[in-house]
Amino acid sequence: MKTAHADTYMKYYSLNKKAPIVTFDEAVIRGIAPDKGLYFPEEIPQLPASFWDTIENLSKEEIACIAMKPFVGDTIDDASLRAIVTDVLSFDFPIVEIEEQVATLELFHGPTMAFKDVGARFMARCLGHFLQQRNQTVEVTVLVATSGDTGGAVARGFYKVPGIKVVILYPSGKVSDIQEKQLTTLGENITAFEVDGTFDDCQAMVKRAFLDEDITDRRQLTSANSINVARWLPQMLYYLFAYKALKKKGKPLVFSVPSGNFGNICAGMMAYRMGMPVQQFIASVNSNTTIPRFMQSGVYAPTKTVPTISNAMDVSDPSNFVRVLRLFENDLGTLSRKLTSRSYCDNATRATIRELYKKYEYIVDPHGAVGYLGLKDYLKDHPDAYGVFLETAHPVKFLPAVTPIVGTYTELPEQVKDLMSKEKVAIQIRDYNALKKYLIDT
Repeated sequence: MKTAHADTYMKYYSLNKKAPIVTFDEAVIRGIAPDKGLYFPEEIPQLPASFWDTIENLSKEEIACIAMKPFVGDTIDDASLRAIVTDVLSFDFPIVEIEEQVATLELFHGPTMAFKDVGARFMARCLGHFLQQRNQTVEVTVLVATSGDTGGAVARGFYKVPGIKVVILYPSGKVSDIQEKQLTTLGENITAFEVDGTFDDCQAMVKRAFLDEDITDRRQLTSANSINVARWLPQMLYYLFAYKALKKKGKPLVFSVPSGNFGNICAGMMAYRMGMPVQQFIASVNSNTTIPRFMQSGVYAPTKTVPTISNAMDVSDPSNFVRVLRLFENDLGTLSRKLTSRSYCDNATRATIRELYKKYEYIVDPHGAVGYLGLKDYLKDHPDAYGVFLETAHPVKFLPAVTPIVGTYTELPEQVKDLMSKEKVAIQIRDYNALKKYLIDT
């Protein structure tokens, strides 16, 4: 580890360790390494003590520039980085206290009302910057799988970006109506594939395409899932903003993160490794229990994906968990001292939505409800801590789960009002060959 300086020149290696080391721009453009591994920074920079001592005096843009500069290195100049983060962070990240010692960090105030807006927008602007720098005329295809919110955030983030085409795969019948509309109604440079299968099937197709030379000889592919470093790393900013707001409380800080592909919680753990004081992270999951079982047994054994009302977390083989392990030197014992993982079924999720609405008139989405459950269970044995659960998407995106409990929304958010009248356009596919044919022929 080393202290972060503005002139740090970060390199990235594949976690499979069979691919060349690259700089940030190469990692972003490639998405996934040639050996199928995820890119990971060679060193974890340490933010100086002065940053933590004065963080409450810094703007969110200043925090973002200081935190992200070591990772982008010389690939983005300071002025361009400042312009990128100012554009990306053009909405609020409020902390709402629900009860004593418990608050939620609302991450749904962006254009697609999901936490993924920050990562998708940051990546889109970085990729556009790099293509412009290189005067690149070859079109780049962003190929991405979504369990719900990634697709909409990526579609909006890359919409009409010159030189970039976006292809999104999503599981048929397993995303909400609003989520589906967000990724199937834009047109222009955005194409959606409705896959007869699960998110894991979509993700497997994406990974396979990256390794298929019939495709890569014809198209330059990159990914906008959280496997891409420019999608993953900016998510650490949420935690830094929360730390800034809660530092004055002087209590040990606990984050409960609704977790699916584990990019969000992994980014929070990166902030911890860079020096942010955190007592514990809780990976709160639904009925897809691969990680809670792994934390108990040390055996990584994904099972068939279980569909739930918190559909963005319907992931049984989370790609980013290999990064979580690497942050803790691949040692389960070390990881266990900083990570707890708990699972909750749909009945418990519904009961929590009802409880929070009845007690506090706070409407939580199904993913946030799972986060709240994990936090409350942890705080039973750690009453001196201050807990934050992440509310990762607006409840309006999950009306079939929410409205039977809290009633009909009378005021729809601006982001939704004109969305539902738009016509869905999606290509239905059953297998990888259909995707491959499209990528080769178009």
